Amino acid sequence: MTDTGLDNEKRLISALISVLASRDPPPTNSEVEQTARLLAPMIPFSGDLGNAILQTTIAIDTRMGRGVSIVNNDAPHDDQWLHRREIRWTYTDAYEAFLKQEGWAAPVVQSLSDTGGRILGHLQDPLSEGSWDRRGLVIGHVQSGKTANYMGVVAKAADAGYKFIIVIAGIHNNLRKQTQERIDEGFIGRSSDPENRISIGVGTFNQNYPHPATLTNINEDFNKITAAKSGWKLNDFSKPIILVIKKNVTTLKALHKWLSDLNSQNGQISDVPMLMIDDEADNASINTNKPDLDPTKTNAWIRQILSLFAKSCYVGYTATPFANIFINPDAYDDDARDELFPRDFIYSLDAPNTYFGPDKVFLSDDTSSKITKPILDCEDYIPESHKSGAAILELPPSLYGAIDQFIVARAIRNHRGQENKHCSMMINVSRFVSVQKTVRDIISVYEKKVREAVKANYAMPETVSAGNVHMAALRKAFDTEFSDCGVTWAEVKAKLNSVFDSLRLYVVNSKSDESLDYKKYERDGHGLTAIAVGGLSLSRGLTVEGLCISYMYRNTRMYDTLMQMGRWFGYRPGYEDLCRVYLSPDSIDWYGHIAEKAEELRQQIRRMRRDNLTPRQFGLYVETHPDRLLITAANKMRAGTIVTFQQSYSGRLLESYIVPANSSINADNESLIEEFWKNGFGGNAKATNKGWWVENADIGVIEEFLARFKTIGGSTDIKAGALSYLRETADRHPKGDVLLISVKGAGESELDFRLGAQERSSATKSPDEDSWRMSKNRVASRGDESIGLTSTQLDQALKLAEEYHDKDPKRSSKPSDTHYREVRDKPLLMIHVLGPVGLDNPADRVPAFGISFPFGDYLRTVEVVANKVWVDLMQGATSDSPDEEDDWDE
Repeated sequence: MTDTGLDNEKRLISALISVLASRDPPPTNSEVEQTARLLAPMIPFSGDLGNAILQTTIAIDTRMGRGVSIVNNDAPHDDQWLHRREIRWTYTDAYEAFLKQEGWAAPVVQSLSDTGGRILGHLQDPLSEGSWDRRGLVIGHVQSGKTANYMGVVAKAADAGYKFIIVIAGIHNNLRKQTQERIDEGFIGRSSDPENRISIGVGTFNQNYPHPATLTNINEDFNKITAAKSGWKLNDFSKPIILVIKKNVTTLKALHKWLSDLNSQNGQISDVPMLMIDDEADNASINTNKPDLDPTKTNAWIRQILSLFAKSCYVGYTATPFANIFINPDAYDDDARDELFPRDFIYSLDAPNTYFGPDKVFLSDDTSSKITKPILDCEDYIPESHKSGAAILELPPSLYGAIDQFIVARAIRNHRGQENKHCSMMINVSRFVSVQKTVRDIISVYEKKVREAVKANYAMPETVSAGNVHMAALRKAFDTEFSDCGVTWAEVKAKLNSVFDSLRLYVVNSKSDESLDYKKYERDGHGLTAIAVGGLSLSRGLTVEGLCISYMYRNTRMYDTLMQMGRWFGYRPGYEDLCRVYLSPDSIDWYGHIAEKAEELRQQIRRMRRDNLTPRQFGLYVETHPDRLLITAANKMRAGTIVTFQQSYSGRLLESYIVPANSSINADNESLIEEFWKNGFGGNAKATNKGWWVENADIGVIEEFLARFKTIGGSTDIKAGALSYLRETADRHPKGDVLLISVKGAGESELDFRLGAQERSSATKSPDEDSWRMSKNRVASRGDESIGLTSTQLDQALKLAEEYHDKDPKRSSKPSDTHYREVRDKPLLMIHVLGPVGLDNPADRVPAFGISFPFGDYLRTVEVVANKVWVDLMQGATSDSPDEEDDWDE
């Protein structure tokens, strides 16, 4: 398709969405097709209508909630100020028109606009008198459209009168460039490429568009040379000024010098309302020995820049509720943390219902097993722990298999009419630039062999092509993964040769001169097919367009690192069924655990909003979250320091997901269960459809059972924390419920006080073979916490779930264990017997427990002491160290 053809297809999609988006009920696929056939000649568009129909159908079906905020009501602020002023929404209208032209449905654009308006309302009216500052945080989702959101806020802020806007865009040049390009399109309206200063994006709608000024471009960050050459002052510009800068000491220092030398009087800039957007607010929070990225220093310079302005607003954007400002005080000096803390508001964004996020990839029982694939063979080829320059002689078979799947997935997309859409594969198996290059070179040899095999065989009869080893591997990839995707092998085979027309291999790191430039291919009217090999700069913030297959084998459980590596989240219109994520089994479990805890925190924001709690209280709540220990403690403890934490278990489920392999220990625990069951835990055990239930057992009895229950490894610390919290909250919750969960026909015997065992064959054995770790660090099955609830409580849980669903359509309208926990409103002890546990030499009957605590005790905490042994146990003794990364911009 030519460049003009692509533009006309975009116009057709935009026209279809405009005509059909407001229909209620939404149009059927055949109605969209009929309308497309009517409109196509008028555009004119003569190409295949398949992609336009698909994109239109998805856009019309997309819905997005407005999110929720918690605010500091003690601070005097009128968040309705923008409705009391008459504001010409020049930049906002242009941005929203641009989004619609890009294929965004009008309802989604309106939701984005409403959300941006609410965030702007939490900021200060830029025309207000005197000195003021506002500090906030916006919590989004990885690859969910945070950039689109803050660009909407930037446009509205400029319309309202903010004169100077700084966007801090990560720590790598390629991410800063990508952000600059987006702001050029969506706000500036002109390319910042010095060689090609043409109108683009919002600048193409109106010849008189008031282009904002910028002192950065796609090639150059703000630096000393820029500052020295310009000689400009902020008030020399009649239009808003925007800078897109990296988060490093050199850049921030140069900007501070320019502002203080040329723009301040007596150390203050009094007449320029300033907005700072810190995109990826957790970037540069890595504990690294690179001086230019020292988080304490970068945050200190941000504070100094803010302090120059008498009128300033700072808004951090983060992809996770475990925001750095809450959990990692070491990344800030005292003054910087106080200055940057979101004391005025925290806004939690909703992702659209079409978001391909952690729910689908890791949590959903319906989709996660199809999407996530365990890597079981990489250690023999590229060990998790290896050095720079390590000799890599061959790649693991699973990686070759993943490349075959990528080629087949691209062929299926081509068959679906998506030839001009980007399609990418991401490979992240090393933090070292030298190893990344070696991996790329080996893949290049393999790709050439497959390319030649396809060229010679794709048009041949199957009886002939099946004899080629590479064609047979591609057929195997199709049969194994994609045979249920609505296409036949014959159709895929016919499209295989077209895959290689635009297939390119890249090494993406700060030392590479290869640019993963999707825009170049868009300008030429083509979709790029990319296999990108990289490490840190590939995984932090950079959007990998059209990502289908991800292969990551990295030994880290550091939450900040892992979530940023999750480039596979985002939007996959028309090819979600083709996406696969390859990870080690340990990483799959850890991602699932963290995704679940992050979602719990998002729901907690809604509860705190309902209870009129403040950002400061939410920050304290996150600071006392048990997983904060895993996220922040490693570096300190690896240095031998013992760290004391305050932890709250309010609204949380603790489980003994590490269980003993020792049959003697397990037999003792079964005897303990029998002993307490015979005594009814001090009450009467009532039969349920999944075991037995004891209502209102004395907390002292539950405490005694847990104290005598034998645990191993990390479960010992979990038990200790649970016991401490039971004692801490016993005055408020003197009674709790007990569930004896049992599977009928699996050894269950009420007469013998014997629970039916629950199958857990996906558990993995520890290297020393003394314990098993449950898949996704979960013991209970979803829905277990509903057992024993009354019909009234079940109705309440359903109502809660429906309320959340109404506000955020992406969420299920069915109750989760979190909702059941909320309506039970007392501690719940769940007792399990698991078996068989594991696949190789499985354990037969393994007791385990879980205990959940009610919500509401947000600020009641217990003290936990952790040391290096604890971190090695929970995170692994050989986890990647960020200090060893060599993928940094010089």
